[in-house]
Amino acid sequence: MVRRTRAEMEETRATLIATARKVFSEQGYADTSMDDMTAQAGLTRGALYHHFGDKKGLLAAVTAQIDAEMDARLQAISDRAEDAWEGFRQRCRAYLQMALEPEIQRIVLRDARAVLGGASPDSQRHCLDSMQGLIAHLIAQGVVADADPRALAALIYGSLAEAAFWIADGEDGDARLAHGLQALDLLLRGVLVRANH
Repeated sequence: MVRRTRAEMEETRATLIATARKVFSEQGYADTSMDDMTAQAGLTRGALYHHFGDKKGLLAAVTAQIDAEMDARLQAISDRAEDAWEGFRQRCRAYLQMALEPEIQRIVLRDARAVLGGASPDSQRHCLDSMQGLIAHLIAQGVVADADPRALAALIYGSLAEAAFWIADGEDGDARLAHGLQALDLLLRGVLVRANH
């Protein structure tokens, strides 16, 4: 039996994720053949099962990678913003806009929801924790009305997630996004200390 180094194992894992991400994005999860996908990767089904257990495990890994990239993009929006409120608002808007990006739409908002039931508990917890921190900061600054930051984060995060699924699920995605962004502005104005902020 050939022993593989840690670097070789990590390279195999990364190759499988990259290939699956491309194929899932182009063909969708249901229409992806594991034999075809592993052949494209130049690997065996055994490698797939060793690293991910099954096709569903591979989808979870691909989704986690895309989630992490989305999170980094959202954080960059917050970091570049002129003030904390504008950063929070732009971050929420960007999340909804991502629902029309083909890869995110197909893999994260359609396939992962159908096959995995949505984002992993760890991913959801991370998003909620991040949003709670942003909201707590805005409350401390006197920008957002005093409320329990965790409760407010859960409500806003839940609204964003459902709106993203709704946007991704229709043929009229551009119109749904426009309506979603308008509704989001209305929702967010409601949490401000001063409505004319």
